[in-house]
Amino acid sequence: MPYRNGESSVSRGRPRDAELERRITAAVLGILAEHGYEDVTFEAVARRCQTSKASLYRRWGSKRDMVIAAVKAGPARHSTSPLPQGATLREDLLALARRLDRTMAAGDTGTALMLLQAGLKDPELCDAIENSTGPTGARLPQPVIDAAVARGELPAGASPFAFEEVVGSVLLLRHANGLAVDDAYLSALVDTVVIPALVASATDAATLPAGIFSGHPDTRTTDRSQEDS
Repeated sequence: MPYRNGESSVSRGRPRDAELERRITAAVLGILAEHGYEDVTFEAVARRCQTSKASLYRRWGSKRDMVIAAVKAGPARHSTSPLPQGATLREDLLALARRLDRTMAAGDTGTALMLLQAGLKDPELCDAIENSTGPTGARLPQPVIDAAVARGELPAGASPFAFEEVVGSVLLLRHANGLAVDDAYLSALVDTVVIPALVASATDAATLPAGIFSGHPDTRTTDRSQEDS
């Protein structure tokens, strides 16, 4: 069974110019990596890729749609096909982790970090990217948990928190520092950290926060000085 929630088009159906599409993708990702999501505007993208704002507006109705299209054509281009469901939880987790590693390796650390920061400000952006591209590997789909519960590998009520909080964060950190991510590393991560944490999560699932890569974390901060006073 594929981990696919359907595919939403962000295009308005206009015939494609492959070279212009390449320039637009490069411009969006370049501005995102260099300056952040706030600075990705139709005007800035048009200026960088030497086209008109009208040509962008004809393709996308919003900045978010334009960014999603660029991510889909760039870093998430390996995420456009469904992942077949494995025979075990371990197989599913490794497949998701491998896909996320490929997604991160296809871009640069700056783009990945800026997308993460944009997702914290605009959680619906993360949802839209995941729904448009298919599983990027950043999230643990509910069907994987349900299948693992049915096989007796996870207790009922297990939460995706451990996967979504840990896997994306450590892979981003390793890529940022030029550290190797191979099957031996991913197997160790899944076997010693993720699976035990998923098993334990059912106990306190109702109180666990959303993982940072889930797109819906609580961004409120606590003033430590007030706590200590």
